Amino acid sequence: MQAALPDSVRVLQRGWLSANTILLFDGASASAIDSGYVTDAPQTVQLVRDALCGRSLARLLNTHSHSDHVGGNAALVRAFGCSVSVPEGMADAVACWDESALLLSAADQRGERFAAQSVLRAGDRFIAGGLEWEAIAAPGHDMDALVFHCADARLLISGDALWRHGFGILFADVIGAGGGLEAARSTLEMLARLPIDCVLPGHGAPFVEVDQAFESAFARLQAFEQDGSRMARNALRACMTFTLLERGVFSIDALPDYLARVPLYREANARYLQQTPDALAEWLVDALVQAGVAQRSGGFLRPAGLV
Repeated sequence: MQAALPDSVRVLQRGWLSANTILLFDGASASAIDSGYVTDAPQTVQLVRDALCGRSLARLLNTHSHSDHVGGNAALVRAFGCSVSVPEGMADAVACWDESALLLSAADQRGERFAAQSVLRAGDRFIAGGLEWEAIAAPGHDMDALVFHCADARLLISGDALWRHGFGILFADVIGAGGGLEAARSTLEMLARLPIDCVLPGHGAPFVEVDQAFESAFARLQAFEQDGSRMARNALRACMTFTLLERGVFSIDALPDYLARVPLYREANARYLQQTPDALAEWLVDALVQAGVAQRSGGFLRPAGLV
């Protein structure tokens, strides 16, 4: 079922390489939530400019610090002069541009440095799109993530804490200090108690099948709790798909060395899978092809549909 949003709310989608950008209109000005990946920044600026229809972009808020959510921040600031607000927990990493803490170097992803003018804390409230939103801590996918909930309109801007068919990678367990599984369960249980008729996720179209989304998310979480290797394999597939979407092509022969070199793949393999780089690469290629997200072409791996 297609979600019916207030006229003051608009969701801009660009495919899974970039998170959605959500625009909230207030008279002659607007606020934006998240900005996509850096390679999509020119498209993001144009989409936002078209949607603004002459309005000013006053501020940009981020749900969390991952590259596909903050990659267009600098470009939007240059284009529109907006201020930037980030979750309190990511403020230091942004200020000193810690590429490891921001998962850029860890996942071999890119980002353009930006400055944040203010922080958002759990419990903060703000008006955007003529609606009052509350920032709520939503650790799991990112331990410092926030979601934004409007109780009156029963809307949830969920970032990567809840999608129509799951949630984002639990990096804290895959390559970090742990605790992501427990945090994700607490977050999902908390969100399930909120009055929500429509979810505006970080990826994918807004949806009203809220109960089914929670069922899918809890089922996935339980599977990961029961089998850590399944969680790791999901993370490797998702991150390699992201890399393919960014690069457009990847040499299959170069993949074992890449998996052994990049911290995310190396650590996930060491913790959960214990495969040789060659065996891991062979599995990953087969898994991506079987999932229909990649194709083999002359010794290269390409996103499906781009051969």
